[in-house]
Amino acid sequence: MKILKIVGIVVAILLVILIALPFLINVNSFRPKIESELSDALGRQVTVGNLSLSLLSGNVEAENIAVADDAKFSKSPFVTAKSLKIGVEMMPLIFHKQLNVTGITLLEPQITLLKTPTGTWNFSSLGGANKQKATAAKSETPPQNISVAKLNIENGKLIVGKANSTAKPTVYDKVNIEVTNFSLTSQFPFTMTAALPGSGDIKIDGKAGPISADDASKTPFDTKVKVSNMNIEASGFVDKATGIAGIANFDGTLSSNGSQAKAVGLFTGSKMVFSPKGTPAPKNITIKHTVNVELDKQVMTIAQGDVGIGSAQAHLTGTVATQGETQNANLKLSAPGMSVDELEAMLPAFGVILPSGSKLSGGTLSTDLSIVGPTDKLVVAGPVKLANTKLVNFDLGSKLGALSTFAGKAVSSPDTSIQNFSLDARQSLAGTQASNINLTVPAIGVITGTGTVSPAGALAFKMLANLHGGMAGGLTEVASLGSGKNGIPFAIEGTTANPKFIPDVKGIVGGVAQGALGQALGGAGAGKGVPPEAVNALGGLLGGKKKK
Repeated sequence: MKILKIVGIVVAILLVILIALPFLINVNSFRPKIESELSDALGRQVTVGNLSLSLLSGNVEAENIAVADDAKFSKSPFVTAKSLKIGVEMMPLIFHKQLNVTGITLLEPQITLLKTPTGTWNFSSLGGANKQKATAAKSETPPQNISVAKLNIENGKLIVGKANSTAKPTVYDKVNIEVTNFSLTSQFPFTMTAALPGSGDIKIDGKAGPISADDASKTPFDTKVKVSNMNIEASGFVDKATGIAGIANFDGTLSSNGSQAKAVGLFTGSKMVFSPKGTPAPKNITIKHTVNVELDKQVMTIAQGDVGIGSAQAHLTGTVATQGETQNANLKLSAPGMSVDELEAMLPAFGVILPSGSKLSGGTLSTDLSIVGPTDKLVVAGPVKLANTKLVNFDLGSKLGALSTFAGKAVSSPDTSIQNFSLDARQSLAGTQASNINLTVPAIGVITGTGTVSPAGALAFKMLANLHGGMAGGLTEVASLGSGKNGIPFAIEGTTANPKFIPDVKGIVGGVAQGALGQALGGAGAGKGVPPEAVNALGGLLGGKKKK
């Protein structure tokens, strides 16, 4: 019983000590030292609020943490945090009042990252004060180091924006970072997770360090990156003016040696949109890529960009260079012999609208496009060719046959078989321009021309139809006599969803007049009589009475 009493007394004394020690040890006396050492190491003014000691957890907790920003960027803090937990070795603290840090946990911090048009970040100068002191003293003594066994950030918020800009910054929530064996002067492993703007999350695993004393943003790293369900439009990575949107997934690696960065991996996009007028695509698109970035010059080079839509394959290469507030693209998209059946469902995503109720079936599409200019004002230009395809549920013969004033009997078919359709396209914010149009429809003939499609989808095309077979009427031949034109001119107006085929009366009259003049002068049309049906048609076009 006596032993039990002794044990009880000892336990009681220990409890009293545990309760009393936090009051006996003035941990606030360490606050100036903590602030001074952190300020010296970071090259920024660090302020720490009230300190409290928890012996049971072995933590010193600090309230209201703030790290000043680079004065060139902002007067607001670079980092603020609700509290900071500092793990300490208790025996040295109790008996020698020595603060040996074993771990640091920053709770609910808000970190603001700002970037200038020249590519300089506000965290680039972290640790710069030490370097300046060493240089001023002409000493080879290395900058003061911070070494922590465990460094954690829990439930933080990361704000990424442009310096001195009114543009809305991008915000990442639920930021958690775990670092082990952290040191300013050696490599350390870390894991980072965060919730992405709009939707999705990101996870980064790897190693970083040592922290560059010249520019913290040039610290080397080697990581694995996994992005899930990222809302591209909300992410801030793509200018909204491009119209590019959708849900992205990425699995790959990201590394940097301080001057050059490299990203390798597979991008998978769902519900993608590639035009301000586009609608979400029903098929996924994949991009197997290798991208190199020159950090100082702010130039991104796409060395490999294999774009896949099902079995259809295209190749994207080129550069995107940042100049001030503008990103300028100089890209090439090569797509030889892509399956039309794979692409057809993707057309609305690019803002391409086919006549209502119709669809392309079979054949191939080939193109070789240049994509140049500021990313918010891209100009896409180059040749496009469709071969051996069919426009289902669109009767081109009937449409042309409706121009009865110059066409013969219509060759009607519910579908339009296309042997060849080629053009030179140029798309910009002003709309689409199409030149050197050449359409070969075996049942009808060859149609050529040029025209435009407005951003709203309005058509304005001037075309020439060289009809044959049952489509060729008497006026077809006469309109071209002496005019140097081989065919009947007409216009296409209306919209892409509902095109209207309209006779070009002025062109037809000019052709007939020149043909008649040619006959009168003994020209190319001499000896050929003008068919009565052509004269009647011409009279109808001019609003006169047809001869019986």
